[in-house]
Amino acid sequence: MRNQAEQIIERTLFASRWLLVPCYVGLIGALLMIMVKFVQELVHYLPGVLAMNEADVILVVLSLVDLTLAANLVLMVILSGYENSVSRLEVGEEQDRPAWLGTLDFGGLKLKLVSSMVAISGIHLLKTFMNIHSVDRDDVKWMTVLHLVFVVSGLLLALMDWLVEKAHAINKH
Repeated sequence: MRNQAEQIIERTLFASRWLLVPCYVGLIGALLMIMVKFVQELVHYLPGVLAMNEADVILVVLSLVDLTLAANLVLMVILSGYENSVSRLEVGEEQDRPAWLGTLDFGGLKLKLVSSMVAISGIHLLKTFMNIHSVDRDDVKWMTVLHLVFVVSGLLLALMDWLVEKAHAINKH
């Protein structure tokens, strides 16, 4: 029979997951910040789109895609983090739920985060290359190195998850 002190400690530890809720609410604020910047970019560039050349339009679109990817990333962290750590989400119709919700564990979330970071980094690098005449060569070099670090990190994380899955499969047999 377990003693009362152990039960209190375990209940307190389990209830502490609710301390994450303010973090997720704060991330909703971050999502709002991204949305404000998206709308600001759109309102700023939309009136002059007819006077823009193709390269400038592509740069603006890449900026909007970049903000959208960042927003998706934050939303994934909010929803899957809450559902994995705090409580199951019981909202909306079943067909309205994203397919990954409820199935995205921390390993999957980690891979999605790294994939998004690689995509965002790639977009920044592409924007830099499109504007190469006004960027310091040292900055381009370091941005390229950083992007490659993100790519290699993503590959290594994927490899580690694959190896762990193979080890679990072997242990089950």
